[in-house]
Amino acid sequence: MTSNATLADAAPAAPENWSPRALYTVACLGITAGVQMSDMGLQALSLSSIQQSFGISDSWLGALQGLAGVLVGSAIAIPLARFADRFSRKRVLLCLIAASTAMMVLSALAPSFPLFFLGRSAAGITEFAMIPLVYSMIPDLAPERHRVATNLSFAALMALGASGGFYFGGAIIATADGLFGLPIEPWRKGFLLLSFAGLPLLLLAAFTLDPARRIVSSDPKTTGALTLFLRQRWQAVGLFVGVAGALMVAVQALNQLITLALEREFHAEVARIGQAMGMIVLVTTIGCLPIAWFLDRLLSRRFGRAARPLIMGLSAVAAIPFAFLLLAAPTLEQALMAVAAFMFMTCTANALVPTMLQDLTPATLRARSFAIWSFVVSIFSATGPLLAGTLSDRVTGNHLLNAITLTAIPALAISATCAVRSFLRARAEG
Repeated sequence: MTSNATLADAAPAAPENWSPRALYTVACLGITAGVQMSDMGLQALSLSSIQQSFGISDSWLGALQGLAGVLVGSAIAIPLARFADRFSRKRVLLCLIAASTAMMVLSALAPSFPLFFLGRSAAGITEFAMIPLVYSMIPDLAPERHRVATNLSFAALMALGASGGFYFGGAIIATADGLFGLPIEPWRKGFLLLSFAGLPLLLLAAFTLDPARRIVSSDPKTTGALTLFLRQRWQAVGLFVGVAGALMVAVQALNQLITLALEREFHAEVARIGQAMGMIVLVTTIGCLPIAWFLDRLLSRRFGRAARPLIMGLSAVAAIPFAFLLLAAPTLEQALMAVAAFMFMTCTANALVPTMLQDLTPATLRARSFAIWSFVVSIFSATGPLLAGTLSDRVTGNHLLNAITLTAIPALAISATCAVRSFLRARAEG
């Protein structure tokens, strides 16, 4: 059996400096993932119209936002990530772009809710498979001293796409409605217009770099065996999933349903809410990145890698008061301010998660580890909107803001508790 140390001797050394093609590859990956994420914002803005088109309840909307958008996609992404660990990651990238484009078309033209649900689930597969693919490539593209910054930069590009889906969602639908003379609802035409981005993304991806995998001697000696790695590190992995999973219950309960909740609560226009949410998503998801980087640099000097769960726990606790403020907000503007503060704190908590997982897993398992992490966390992510939608139907009388708050606050408290335990364990391990 070949040891990881032997493989490290034969593997390429870490890049000392950026190459132009490596920079282009990271930028292209970020742009591609951002465009894929934009359909989530468009879907969130269209929930009221989708509900009218298919005649479904709030619980089904929660299932659409959670199960279809998150859980199904991340589950099927795991075997796709196995391909990424074993074969050309560039080829996998090209296949994901093509599949994402096809599923966008299916989402636009689906005649029934089950088929629409299937299309959105398949689109989620391509989006979730993209994330482990990228985070497995970044350590092989970026110099080690720039790895955290590269992870955060990729997250920023994804955030641009996600915020663009919200901010320009109304304009996308209006433009598509004018361009296409098809006898279908305007929201469907918006999805169809987004699918047109597939061809230029394929052309851009054709020129990306397919880096060799870099294996280091400090990697656990798993020889590519995922079960062995999990047996060796199950406690650390379990705490990591607990912190991120509970946090995602709170985050997704708000993110996926807040547009519809604000529309109902304040009788506001969807386009107005969409523009505000677009700016909030952009500012919070990008604005938190330098803060997360600074906190990581500052606290790592004293606590080492234990600083990262500490940052997550403190940020989760800081988000709780803003969930209460959202419940009590008397105007749309104040509610949006509470949403912005909540999202800033939770985005800060999430910002260093990819770096934490890269630290935890060996190169030979990195794509699969990210995919499995995405799946396990997505179970919690799906729980967020599904639980909030169910509470809205059965407990709060279709008052979504109350349901979101009832879901988010306990989840944030659990995440913070797990973060404290993870911090103490990391400190004990030294």
